[in-house]
Amino acid sequence: MAHIDLQNDFPGIRGPMAFSPETAKPLNELAEVLLRSDNSLSRGERELIATYVSSLNDCFFCQSVHGGLAQHYLTCNTSLINAVKKDYLNANISDKMKALLWIASKVQQGGKNVRSEQIDAAKICGATDKEIHDTVLIAAAFCMFNRYVDGLATWAPDDEMYYIERAKQRAEEGYAGYDASK
Repeated sequence: MAHIDLQNDFPGIRGPMAFSPETAKPLNELAEVLLRSDNSLSRGERELIATYVSSLNDCFFCQSVHGGLAQHYLTCNTSLINAVKKDYLNANISDKMKALLWIASKVQQGGKNVRSEQIDAAKICGATDKEIHDTVLIAAAFCMFNRYVDGLATWAPDDEMYYIERAKQRAEEGYAGYDASK
C-alpha cells in the first residue's frame, strides 16, 4: 500500500501521476523529449539507459517498464536487458553504450562523480556531446522518477511479462499525451 492515499490502484508511477495530473503532464513531456525525440541515440538505447539507472536505484517498476520498452525497440530478448543490468561491461552492446552507461552510473551515484575520464572514454568510442548530455539528463531524470515511485511506496506487478506485453502499446502511445488512468 502506498504511503499516501493516491485515490487509485494504478501501479508504479501511474498511481501518483493519476493522483496529481498537474505534475504528471510536465514529467511525461520530459520523458517524451528524453526518450522518444529525434536523436542519434536510438529509442532503445535511451530506454536502456533509463533501465540501467533504474536497476541501480533498485526501482523495480521503472526498470521493468523501461526494460520492456528497451527490449521492444532493440528487438532483443530479456536476457540482453538482464545482462546489461547485471554487468554491462560484458553484455553484448556497443563500446559506446558501455561508455555511456559508465557515465550514467556515475550520475546515479551523484553528479559530481562524473569525471573527465568517463567523458573522454565515451568520446573515444564515438559519443557526441549531445549524446553525453542526454545520457546525463536521462540518468538524472530517472533518479528523480525512481525516487518518486519508491518514495511513495507504490506497488508494481511482479510478473515480468506484464511489462513486456505492454511495451508495444507504450511505444505507440509515447509519454507526452499519456493518461495514467488508462
